[in-house]
Amino acid sequence: MAGGGRAPFTREAPDVRRQALVAAAEAVLAREGVAGTSVRTICAQAGVSAGLLRHYFDGVDDLIAAAYEAVDQRIDAALEAVASAGNDPRARLSAYLAASFAPPVLDPDLLAAWIGFWGLVKTKPRIAAIHAASYAAYRARLETLLADGGARDRRLAAIALTAMVDGLWLELCLDPSTFTPAEAVRVLETAAKAWLP
Repeated sequence: MAGGGRAPFTREAPDVRRQALVAAAEAVLAREGVAGTSVRTICAQAGVSAGLLRHYFDGVDDLIAAAYEAVDQRIDAALEAVASAGNDPRARLSAYLAASFAPPVLDPDLLAAWIGFWGLVKTKPRIAAIHAASYAAYRARLETLLADGGARDRRLAAIALTAMVDGLWLELCLDPSTFTPAEAVRVLETAAKAWLP
């Protein structure tokens, strides 16, 4: 990139420019936080003119929502891949929980963007809706995996394990010297055993 991390302005196909804006919004949110995320910084990061953002999005809020959806889809794809692997229900549950502590989910840059998204949940209805749908889908998949393993109180187990994943993931991204990803998974598996037969 030229000039202090900024991409030069270029002419690209519409889908490429739209995706570049989405990726740039995620990168700027991770680097600058919500306060530093503006049309100018995002467009400079994407290497497009500032006027182009309005061509593809209704504004910065719309673009940030699109970035949140894109991040959620990447995480969901990584988790779904392991959730459907193999025949052993407990192994699938374990793999699903462990996937949150491996790339591409365990990533300090993702943490920085995710904190920005979380910070907007209370003030931006569209972000709140994306967050609610994302977590509902995660818990639903976890409930299915728990049901396949014969778990009791699947709904409560999914809520508890989701909260534990978030807490452990957050702490591991903030300070990886506290514990290892394998130890985080061990904590979760120990908790899951309380609901499994």
